[in-house]
Amino acid sequence: MAWWKAWIEQEGVTVKSSSHFNPDPDAETLYKAMKGIGTNKQAVIDVLTKRSNAQRQQIAKSFKAQFGKDLTETLKSELSGKFERLIVALMYPPYRYEAKELHDSMKGSRDDVSSFVDPGLALQDAQDLYAAGEKIRGTDEMKFITILCTRSATHLLRVFEEYEKIANKSIEDSIKSETHGSLEEAMLTVVKCTQNLHSYFAERLYYAMKGAGTRDGTLIRNIVSRSEIDLNLIKCHFKKMYGKTLSSMIMEDTSGDYKNALLSLVGSDP
Repeated sequence: MAWWKAWIEQEGVTVKSSSHFNPDPDAETLYKAMKGIGTNKQAVIDVLTKRSNAQRQQIAKSFKAQFGKDLTETLKSELSGKFERLIVALMYPPYRYEAKELHDSMKGSRDDVSSFVDPGLALQDAQDLYAAGEKIRGTDEMKFITILCTRSATHLLRVFEEYEKIANKSIEDSIKSETHGSLEEAMLTVVKCTQNLHSYFAERLYYAMKGAGTRDGTLIRNIVSRSEIDLNLIKCHFKKMYGKTLSSMIMEDTSGDYKNALLSLVGSDP
């Protein structure tokens, strides 16, 4: 079923690699857009929101080679406000962006931290679950309970992926073989709810814009981080859950170049 998973993942992305990609003309376009007085912000949007993250890294290298400047630093000097924050977020490699946002969010509330995943901790949790169940006779049920009940949904999803690599079986199959009765039922419920991650992100995006003011950090972080993973699927859940599209809510709640860049990343309505 690997082909099916790959198809689902491809269908889920809103930002795909540009075909016939060449970083040199893209770097030149960005240089011209920021050269002299004023900045052609639409040109910045057209290039950076229509390229994959890997392609953006190549553009940055070309920009440095051609013009002797750091692209991210140049963007910071030419842009401002929420639009700058969004565009600069696009320039980070995914692992560095997650690390930066996690570091920044430690100064805020737990809700700000809940969507981040530490790959090292996820792998450690997966190893601990395996050691507590499949690897030994009997089951360390408290270890299962501790991890399943104290980790965020996004973290657990990564744990389950790592666990399957280690154990060569799903976490559900291990729970069924290692636990029984009400405890088995409760653990399987946690796993099932965790795996409905698209609804989780739809909810986060909705509440980032609902009511007075916008939680721009949450909005930017979730759109940037999911745009090359499953944002199309999140959009479908968003519409089912709230009776409106993600794009329409962005249009109501944001403005200017910031709005245009977000809409470009989000793509067409489901």
